[in-house]
Amino acid sequence: MSRITSPKHCVKTILVRPAPGRKTRAIVQVGSLRIPAAIGRTGRTSVKREGDGATPIAAMPLLSGFVRGDRVALPGTTLPFRRIRPSMLWCDSPSHPSYNRLVRAPFKPSHEEMRRADELYDICLVLDWNVTSRRRNKGSAIFFHLIRPGYEPTAGCVAIAKRDMLRILPHLRRGTVVRVL
Repeated sequence: MSRITSPKHCVKTILVRPAPGRKTRAIVQVGSLRIPAAIGRTGRTSVKREGDGATPIAAMPLLSGFVRGDRVALPGTTLPFRRIRPSMLWCDSPSHPSYNRLVRAPFKPSHEEMRRADELYDICLVLDWNVTSRRRNKGSAIFFHLIRPGYEPTAGCVAIAKRDMLRILPHLRRGTVVRVL
């Protein structure tokens, strides 16, 4: 039986292992639970670059999360969440001082909208990849978010089904490490 030990148990590490046969698929392990996932369109890399479409092979602590509160009711979790507003953007312009940071619209440099028409960021967890210690061109916005239909590859993030995300959220906290192998 696949399960997480108890609802009050906080998981310290989430493992993201490559799935056999497809470089854009992975298996996320949370306790004894195994969850199918999608990763970057170019697979995994140990040398991450902005725009390369790869998921970094790294240990990345969870920092916080975003939620589309108009679409999703979160289960209880100690992970800090912010409700996504229409003005929320994520700067992915390496030359801008707000690189790999949340910014507000209007914003002309390259960015990603947090309030998307699709459901990808209805629940979006921020991984500490190039956030607390930024380096230009090393990649921005490595999120742990919801999957596209058909488990299509991501731009470098880790993505799982909504039902799985809701199932594991009560066991996550700030500092839980997502380790991509």
